[in-house]
Amino acid sequence: MRSVQLTMDLPGTAPREAFDAVRAFDRYPQLAPDIRAVVTHGDSSDWEVYFRNGILRWTETDHADPEAGTIVFAQQDGDFEDFTGEWRVTARDGGGSRITFRAGFDFGIPSLAGILDPVAERVIKETIACVVRGMFADARSVADDQSAGDEEPGRTPAAVDR
Repeated sequence: MRSVQLTMDLPGTAPREAFDAVRAFDRYPQLAPDIRAVVTHGDSSDWEVYFRNGILRWTETDHADPEAGTIVFAQQDGDFEDFTGEWRVTARDGGGSRITFRAGFDFGIPSLAGILDPVAERVIKETIACVVRGMFADARSVADDQSAGDEEPGRTPAAVDR
């Protein structure tokens, strides 16, 4: 399974404000051109995202825990064979908040993984960065060495800096 991570700091935004904004999935199509549609249904959501020459579609369950600052998601049906991940919002020392997005995905087509996976990883990172920057004007990407404390053991986080 391929994984992707993006970490962004929001110096002027309180963690609860950041969490509530991230949780508003139905706003995402207005913030990122690659997201065609998101329809929320309480603890699940339907997604349509432009990808290559088509549209990826899936339905995911979304478990939001405001106290922990996490939203854990997992595809229930759709174009991926497996798609899971998490949003995590934490307080930063000195104020503001940090948003970390992690996802793992597998299209289930081993013969095309070398072609599809790198493209999907780039699209996911760019789209998430676009969404966060659309919500928060002061958002800035965190370099790998600054987010080292957020990573899972044995994994090096990646960040998009535009």
